[in-house]
Amino acid sequence: MLTIGEYHSLIIDRETDPGLFLRDEEGNEVLLPNKYIPETFEIGDEIEVFVYLDHEERPVATTLHPLVKLDEFGFLKCVEVTEFGAFLDWGLEKHLFVPFKEQAYPMKKGHWYLIFCYLDLDTNRLVASSKVHAFLDNSELTVEPFQEVDLIISNKSDLGYNVIINELHLGLIYNDDVFQPLNVGDHIKGFIKKTRPDGKIDVTLQRPGYRSIEPNAQTILDELKRHGGFLEVTDKSAPEKIQQLFQMSKKSFKRAAGNLYKQRLIDITKEGLYLKETGK
Repeated sequence: MLTIGEYHSLIIDRETDPGLFLRDEEGNEVLLPNKYIPETFEIGDEIEVFVYLDHEERPVATTLHPLVKLDEFGFLKCVEVTEFGAFLDWGLEKHLFVPFKEQAYPMKKGHWYLIFCYLDLDTNRLVASSKVHAFLDNSELTVEPFQEVDLIISNKSDLGYNVIINELHLGLIYNDDVFQPLNVGDHIKGFIKKTRPDGKIDVTLQRPGYRSIEPNAQTILDELKRHGGFLEVTDKSAPEKIQQLFQMSKKSFKRAAGNLYKQRLIDITKEGLYLKETGK
């Protein structure tokens, strides 16, 4: 059986008045309507199509590429709200349905929502849910600290931003680790900062620890380690002292020290610089 909501590479079997009938290796057939037929083709050619249900709930193929497919997250615009639920524009003629019970908050026409597309086993229809966290599982983590991951911004919270990690897990970017504008639905790269015994995951947009620190910042860290975690130097220190200690200008020192402070690797006090536990 052809899976609804997926792409399939199918063989053109025969031409009819409604369009081309395509088949897979097991003999399952689906119609590709005339409006999607390529300009040139031959019977027996292979063609990639997306299979979904038409307005009469029949499987149909299209050469269009929807904005989301089965078991994927997407950021879609609500184009209609009826007595049955909401409908989202996902790039196909028939809009994607969101039942009221699957709406985290009542959807409004013209607004955009982060959703998960899944197959409703009771109706065998593709539907969407804005209760996206219900489709994530942190019981068995597949990520580890320092690992680079794919992120989708889920929502803003008091602590920071909830993010979807590799479309599998829920994580959090704390406000202190946000140094760029973030919007719901954004796809960005990030790094695992910490995994906790309760399954919670801390995420950062900069590689934790020393791994992405620019050379001047790394020099400061190295000197701190050599001096037992403390250096009697601040942005008030003489340029000559900074040059002698780090072989860099005072301006470069201030920028590098500020970078380390933002990454919470050092403390800056009136007495000098202290190496934090995370930087040892």
